Amino acid sequence: MKPRAIVTGAAGLIGQYCVKSASRWAPDWEARGLSRTDLDLTDHIAVERTWRHLKPNAVIHCAALSRTKDCEQDPQLARRINVDVTAHLARLSKDIPFIFLSSGEVFDGKTGWYQETDEPNPINFYGKTKLEAERVVLQNPRHTVVRIVLTAGTSQNGDRSFVEDMCRAAKSGKSVTLYADEYRCPLPAGAIARAMWELVGKDESGLFHLGGRERLSRWEIGQALLPWYPELQGRLVKGSARDHTGAPRPADLSLNCEKIQARLSFPIPGFRSWLKDRVHRGADLWDYGPSLL
Repeated sequence: MKPRAIVTGAAGLIGQYCVKSASRWAPDWEARGLSRTDLDLTDHIAVERTWRHLKPNAVIHCAALSRTKDCEQDPQLARRINVDVTAHLARLSKDIPFIFLSSGEVFDGKTGWYQETDEPNPINFYGKTKLEAERVVLQNPRHTVVRIVLTAGTSQNGDRSFVEDMCRAAKSGKSVTLYADEYRCPLPAGAIARAMWELVGKDESGLFHLGGRERLSRWEIGQALLPWYPELQGRLVKGSARDHTGAPRPADLSLNCEKIQARLSFPIPGFRSWLKDRVHRGADLWDYGPSLL
């Protein structure tokens, strides 16, 4: 019988990729995805019953309230989902590998190219909840935290990734403002899922950064997408983070990923190099195809 890995947030962007790619990257594992319709993670009794029934050998915890605006508007819900749920799952998984997907939003964005040893300083409530959850998870030496920044992917409902948000706005006739002075290191969801399964297989623990090799402004990201998403033509507007209103946004969340790269069997791709290597858009631009294996 194969060991079983639970993937929470299975209807979310990265959770979907983890589940659907398990047969490729972790053929010796059984992946069991849990979405919100399968299990309310805030219902501790139901969660404990599910854990007893499934008896997982590893957990990849992707579920989160991840939109910054939602966290600012409902901080109690954000804390319940991002902190309390994570702490509960970590306790239930105390004797098995547990990977918690966190965020570069734990940093203030003043410097960029953050290493795992750099001191966090979140400036929005989402980042604060993620940092609090990280500290709980890392109390267990068997457990793992992986910080990511910006994920490109294709979700079931077309509403999970930043690329999908941009395209949806453009198709509705709206302009898409992209800041030329806000920097990220975007990574395809397929690459993140591959890394998650490799960490599970190697039983790696500790804190890791996982982002693309390229530090790009939001505007540069949009320009790189134009050849692949014609609906964005004429809709992109160059803007500045100085004009932003709403929840605080870190200016530069580029991550140094040397630590995790040393443990992976594949090179972490850069965003533009990933696109350059694609022959055509294919079934999913953001997952591995023959040209990228």
